[in-house]
Formats: sequence, C-alpha cells, structure tokens
Amino acid sequence: FREQPIFSTRAHVFQIDPNTKKNWVPTSKHAVTVSYFYDSTRNVYRIISLDGSKAIINSTITPNMTFTKTSQKFGQWADSRANTVYGLGFSSEHHLSKFAEKFQEFKEAARLAKEKSQEKMELTSTPSQESAGGDIQSPLTPESINGTDDERTTPEVTQNSEPRAEPTQNALPFTHRYRFHSH
Repeated sequence: FREQPIFSTRAHVFQIDPNTKKNWVPTSKHAVTVSYFYDSTRNVYRIISLDGSKAIINSTITPNMTFTKTSQKFGQWADSRANTVYGLGFSSEHHLSKFAEKFQEFKEAARLAKEKSQEKMELTSTPSQESAGGDIQSPLTPESINGTDDERTTPEVTQNSEPRAEPTQNALPFTHRYRFHSH
C-alpha cells in the first residue's frame, strides 16, 4: 500500500459466518493493526487490516455504510461489496469510540467526494446552460435571463435576415453572437 495510514488502532478482527450470518468467525488470532487509508488516486477511504501479509480487511468506506457499536468494546459494519460483515473487538471502550468517530468522519468525507465526482460528471455530460440553470436557486433568474436573451437577440437576427440586399458577412457576427447566447 503506497498510502500512509491516517488513523490506526489495534483490534481483534472478526467476520460474520457466511453460512449462518449470525456467528462471528475470528480472522485474526490476536489483536492486529486496523488502519484507515486514503487512496488519493481513486479518492476513496479504506479500512485495511493486515495479518502478516494477508489482508483480512480491505473495505472501501461508502456513504451508506454504518458502523454500529454492539457492545462497549465491539463494533461492526457491513461491506456490501465484500458481501460480509466485519467485526472489531477493542481492548477498551475508548478505542472503540475513537474508531467509530473516525468511521463517521471518513464516511462524511466519502460522501462529499462522491458528490463532487458526480457534479464533475454532470458538468461534463450536460450542456453548460442546463447546469447553470440548475445551480441558480431562485426560479426567477433563469427565466429572466432567457427572457432578456430572447428579447435582445431575436430582433437582431430577424432584422439581419430580412434585408436580402445586405452582404452576408454582416449577418455573421450576429448569428455567432446568437448561437453563443443560446448555449
């Protein structure tokens, strides 16, 4: 892992029994380091725990994940991508609270990152006029902008297209300008 951990703690790691979905199966024989990582290339936060060289947790935090404290020293969260539930047993209540706090923090960061990337996608996929209209909260503004645009540009265009005697170069700047307005 290239990234540096942004928060580390020690805990016993468990995973839900895939067959019963009720019993916890310990995936580490003893307490191991559980760390939060930020993957800057993919802009995601992950929880990673290694037992020796084997990753026993590699869970990407998504905005809809929830970390639940099920007892004073035990917490769990479901990872739908890994199709499992991870459980962590801490040595003290303080460690559990700290971990839960960070989970909340990075989940919020993940939500913001997701919103940002969605905005980016929307900006590239929709014409700029639409996103500009969408960003303006007041319903009056887009209409009044369009209204003034129409009033201002339509007469210009009709004036220029009516007199056929005029050379066409004169009409060009206007059509350009009109086209620019409508986008």
